[in-house]
Amino acid sequence: MAESRVKKTLLNARVNLIFYFLTLLLSFFSRKIFLDCLGADFVGLTGTLQNLLGFLNLAELGIGSAIGYVLYKPLFDNDRDSINEIISVMGYLYRWIGMLILGAGLILACFLPLIFPDSDTGFSLPLIYFVYFAFLTSSLIGYFINYRQNLLGADQRNYVVTGYFQSVNILKTVVQMAAAYYTRSYYLWAAIEITFGITYSFILNWKINQTYPWLRAEIALGRAVFKKYPEVMRYTRQLFIQKISYIVQYQTVPFLIYAFVNLKIVAFYGNYTIVTDKLANLVNTFLESSGASIGNLIAEGNQNKIKKLFWELISMRYFVGGVLSYAVYTLINPFICLWLGAEYLLPDIVVILIVVNIFISYTRGGVMQFLFGYGLFYDVWAPIAEIVINLSVATVGGHLYGLPGVIMGGITSQILIVCIWKPYFLFRKGFNQSVIVYWRGILLRMLCIAIPILTTNALIRHLFPESVTSFTAWIMLAITAVGSYVAQELVLTLSLTKGMRDFVSRFIPKRFKTN
Repeated sequence: MAESRVKKTLLNARVNLIFYFLTLLLSFFSRKIFLDCLGADFVGLTGTLQNLLGFLNLAELGIGSAIGYVLYKPLFDNDRDSINEIISVMGYLYRWIGMLILGAGLILACFLPLIFPDSDTGFSLPLIYFVYFAFLTSSLIGYFINYRQNLLGADQRNYVVTGYFQSVNILKTVVQMAAAYYTRSYYLWAAIEITFGITYSFILNWKINQTYPWLRAEIALGRAVFKKYPEVMRYTRQLFIQKISYIVQYQTVPFLIYAFVNLKIVAFYGNYTIVTDKLANLVNTFLESSGASIGNLIAEGNQNKIKKLFWELISMRYFVGGVLSYAVYTLINPFICLWLGAEYLLPDIVVILIVVNIFISYTRGGVMQFLFGYGLFYDVWAPIAEIVINLSVATVGGHLYGLPGVIMGGITSQILIVCIWKPYFLFRKGFNQSVIVYWRGILLRMLCIAIPILTTNALIRHLFPESVTSFTAWIMLAITAVGSYVAQELVLTLSLTKGMRDFVSRFIPKRFKTN
């Protein structure tokens, strides 16, 4: 079973990694095409609309995750009858959620003229409505048709979803780029969005039927056995509150920037986050792929293995988080300047805040994965506090300082709740251990991150005294800075932390370990 967990985790990671690099290259090229051919205002508009619709998806938050948690035991026992019933319950609940989101979406549509007045955006209302309903329709497909994909995730087969979704998404982006370049039509861009959403739905469900020919998810069955699984709604209520904070953390930023600054700055900020989001996907490629394996391991109940895996993943997350955060801090402004032009640069203080924010987002996942694996969702006050802190600081900061103030909202709330409270909750209720053990380990890992920053900064100031003016020079800077940093942090982390040594040893063939 342990070998199967590792094998599936590595397969998930390998598929994610392949598509990560494909979509990484495409995203930068497509962003340039869309900005040049459709304009920064339209790119900002689509980003803001997608984030507005993200709030409608609050109706779902919790059910997919709760179903995933409830599925771990039946999958471990290969109980197909229970799996059919649980997926049917999910289909029944998602049907109601889809109707709720449709109704809320129609109500929100009535307020679009107030949110996006012609005088502010420069776009006609028919265009705004067309793009809005294209995004809304794509979202609804997931509730009415694609809900069975959650079984693939719980069964450690998320590589199937990734492979098909990313393949369709790559093709969609290429077609949108061609349409933008040759026609500059906003309507055609949005029509392609919905067309490929429908196409993906057909392909995904065909593959699910192939993978699980015995799966019979029926809405009527879900309605009949709904009360048989009370834990679904119990965990859903807890996870709903838990995940609202995550949505607020990321979905409100473009809207707040639009409210306190303008749509153009939404697009400028989006240029930076498209880089950081892709790097976050790289972290997920290696580490989020282990989510179902963690749940499976906890279901097995071996505490020593659970804690050992926790420190392995924490060590790797802090190593990767340190490397990527330093790379962003050093390379992102020269890259934006070469990629789009100096007029798209944001101030240095914004870059520093972005780096702090992404470092927390890269490293938070270790604790959160284990909280989910243990089913520890009932600290519902914490996400409420995170939302209040985030919006309060972002609103006041946005009013006083603009974009830097908005970003400070997320940083403040994450430090107080995600970085301080959540580890305490996990160690107290999950591991039954003092949180002091956690903080000793984290401070040691932060030391491994900080020392290479000082030495590498001194090195690159000596080797690159002038501004980077070509991609060749940028590549040389990247190789020198990141290479030096990685080497130093790797040596320190391997020397000082057992978790990193254990993680690396997983990939050493057994014949070398015994010799």
